[in-house]
Amino acid sequence: MITDMAIHNTLTPAEAADRLAIRELFDAYAHCADRRDAEGQKALFTVDTRFAVYMKGENNEPTYVLEGREAIMIASLRYLDTFAKIEGRWYFAERKLIVDWTETRTLAS
Repeated sequence: MITDMAIHNTLTPAEAADRLAIRELFDAYAHCADRRDAEGQKALFTVDTRFAVYMKGENNEPTYVLEGREAIMIASLRYLDTFAKIEGRWYFAERKLIVDWTETRTLAS
């Protein structure tokens, strides 16, 4: 489901470049996640990033909040992101991790 997307008939070259750069930021994050490259992932966040985890869904208070690049955990869930452009490069300024559900399984021996 796609919501709150703006319709753009035309983009300026700067807007197109920013959209491409943000897409590349997501791709770099996924690349690092697939390879368990925590240092690479951390480098994609601002030094003072805020990473909020919502175990009970996004309409509640965060379960916990990680402050700063060095505190970031690796997760594969749903995110609500805010970006910052610093010196021509895009970073995650805030990332809200939304946990819609969890499942616990027993490993077979």
